[in-house]
Amino acid sequence: MKNHLETMRAQKGWTQQELADRVAVSRQTIISLEGGRYNPSIQLAFKLARLFNVKIEDIFIYEEEE
Repeated sequence: MKNHLETMRAQKGWTQQELADRVAVSRQTIISLEGGRYNPSIQLAFKLARLFNVKIEDIFIYEEEE
């Protein structure tokens, strides 16, 4: 799943570890999310949206599988 997480994190000036700490996940989870290799749980998606004060759809881009 594509997302804007890396850009949004950079705009805040946060490291991957700082973001991970803020949403209580590992740095590896943030790396995987930013690289599009991991789809977040709905709970994590909500945590991230609330942290950035945006809607989930503003972070994550859903694309139908073919």
